[in-house]
Parts: sequence; structure tokens; C-alpha cells
Amino acid sequence: MPSILLTGANGFVAVTVLKTLLDKGYTVVGTVRTESKTNFLREKFSSSVNNGTLKFAVVPDITVPGAFDEVLKEYRFDAVVHTSSPFYLTAKDIQTEMLDPPIKGTTGILESVFKLAPTVKRIVITATFANIQSIPKGDWPGGTYTDEDWSPVKLDEVSRNHPILGYVAGKLYAEKAAFDFVKEKSPNFSVTTLCPPMHYPERAAAKSVKKGNPGRLYPDTGVFSIDNSKSIRDLGIFYNDFNSMMKDTLKKLEELEMEGK
Repeated sequence: MPSILLTGANGFVAVTVLKTLLDKGYTVVGTVRTESKTNFLREKFSSSVNNGTLKFAVVPDITVPGAFDEVLKEYRFDAVVHTSSPFYLTAKDIQTEMLDPPIKGTTGILESVFKLAPTVKRIVITATFANIQSIPKGDWPGGTYTDEDWSPVKLDEVSRNHPILGYVAGKLYAEKAAFDFVKEKSPNFSVTTLCPPMHYPERAAAKSVKKGNPGRLYPDTGVFSIDNSKSIRDLGIFYNDFNSMMKDTLKKLEELEMEGK
């Protein structure tokens, strides 16, 4: 089975991605910022750690040039799932906490893979629907967003002084930078971004998250059930559950695997 590099392995999205990959039989190396961040993962996925299908690498700062070089030199990978990106409402320095990590982290891993990992054939990046949505359009009844749509949020003083806009700008310009990279470098790997509107991972994934973070909204019993008939009627919003996002992620990896790309 393919070997996957999963960045930010202890995050909301990544823990569920990790479980899905291991259940499918993939070998995974997960990056974390400190060794202590692996404690929960080692306990939760102890059988995979013991049989060698799950390993960890410490990448203290993804904004540093060459941050992923060592892990890419140490292991051979077939694909990368890049989920590492911060989101919290208490950021004090928007530039260093909310903008630099997604943008520099994304361009950094693309550069390192391009330079050091010729066996990698595909990279999947978790982006956000905020990269696509245009708030001025409002609910936009009957409208459909496509991959041609981009958020009008700018990388300016406003976004640099507002946590939510800073988050959106960081994710938006990280995705744009990824596609600019592909256009300029024509790498030997494909890049796919997923832009889900909401994440509802199982509560276990948020075990170590402090009160006050978005994770407080997740139920202890598991994921929320979704009734799209009500959300469409009352809000004009269609929700896609987290498991569906995982299926989309793996589907893209496996489609390319079957095509030999």
C-alpha cells in the first residue's frame, strides 16, 4: 500500500484523516510541532504504532524554509495530505499566527517535495469553502459556486487585524500559491484542494483542545447528524458531513493510483 505524509497529524481534520488512512491499510508518517503532541496519537493508534504503519516526525515551525526537508529525506512517500494550518480566535499577531503558517507552510512543502521527493505523485491540501465564497453575494439563491470562484478577501491591513479574516486570507492565498506553483513549476505531482464549509470531527479528535476554541461546539457523542432539508430551507446551506470529505480525499488519492499517476 502507498506511504502517505500527513502534516499536522494531531489536528481536527488530520486525526480523522489519519484514522481513515490507517483503516484502509496505508502507511503514514505524521508531522507534529513537538514530540508531546504524539502522546494522544500514540495512545489512540497504538496498534498501528506497534506494527510500524504509523510513525511521527517533529516539524517545529512549518514557516521555516526547508521545514519538511528532513522527513522527506528520511522516508519514501507516494502522496502527501497537507492539513497543517492554525485556526483560533485568540490570535494576537495575525501575520505570524494566521497568515504565515498556511501560506509559507503550503509553498514550503510543495518546494520540498519538488526538490527531494520524486516518488510523490499527488498532494491533497485541505482548504476551506471560505476560499470560494463571496460574502457580498449573500445567500445567492439558485447560484452555484465552482472552482472558478474565489473569495474577494484581500491580503491587506483589514485581514491582518481580524482573526477570522486573517484565517480566510491565509487559507485563500495559500491555495492560490499552490496553483501558482503548479503553473510555474509543472511538477511531477498533481495538487488537489478540498474546500469544505464545515468540519465536524468526532469529539475524540479534539481531546486536548482548550475550552473556547471552535471545538467546544462538537458533541461528546460524536459527529452531528445533518438534515439538509432543514438547512437548505431555513439557511440556504447544504452541509457535507466530515466522513464524506474523507471519502473525497481518499477517492482522489486512489483514482490517481489506479491511473498510475
